[in-house]
Amino acid sequence: MINWLQNSAQWEGSDGIFMLLPQHVEYSVIAILIAAVIGLPVGLFVGHTKRGTFAIAGLANASRALPSLGLIVLLVIVIGPYFKTDMAFLLPSIIVLVLIAVPPIMMGAYSGVVSVDPAVVDAARGMGYRPLSLLFSVEMPCALPLILSGLRSATLQVISTATIAAYVSLGGLGRMIIDGRAQNDYMQMAAGAILVGLLALVVDLLLGLASKIAVSPGLTRRAAKGASN
Repeated sequence: MINWLQNSAQWEGSDGIFMLLPQHVEYSVIAILIAAVIGLPVGLFVGHTKRGTFAIAGLANASRALPSLGLIVLLVIVIGPYFKTDMAFLLPSIIVLVLIAVPPIMMGAYSGVVSVDPAVVDAARGMGYRPLSLLFSVEMPCALPLILSGLRSATLQVISTATIAAYVSLGGLGRMIIDGRAQNDYMQMAAGAILVGLLALVVDLLLGLASKIAVSPGLTRRAAKGASN
């Protein structure tokens, strides 16, 4: 596998790693952004109002049994005939990735808001904070660690699952796994799997660093103190 990766021919061209890696990142970023636009408001609303808790809990549990590969094939069959371009395959792939990413983002936002100290919320209400001001000025900053944790979990799931896009003729690092299997080229398959794992690891480290920068040191110390107790 190391020899395969050291071959410059594997990195260049339309099927090279330098082309497949940005495609994989592109699919993942698009899916995460769409999922965040959907999941964050829903999670914040439910956490703030305590309405719909049962519904989002059921959605989160159902997502764990989502047959991603079967669903993407079904969506290609249903949606594909309406498009004459790669959108016939790209749109189903993005839909599946979004469905995977929404629940952890949504539950992270919900759990973060619910876990805010009730005394802090009551004090803010006593100071005259209106519902939206309370949510955005008090609850969201306090919930930021769990919100970012949900986003981090969703990102890792999407990166690992984005390999299925290659199953419906798209690019990404999954192309190496699918093509390697078709050609019985196990070195290519192993290299593809390693690269996906490395990409997930690098992104996880970057998100962890971003979380440390974004989260208030006071919240970090309180969480560490609570864990030690």
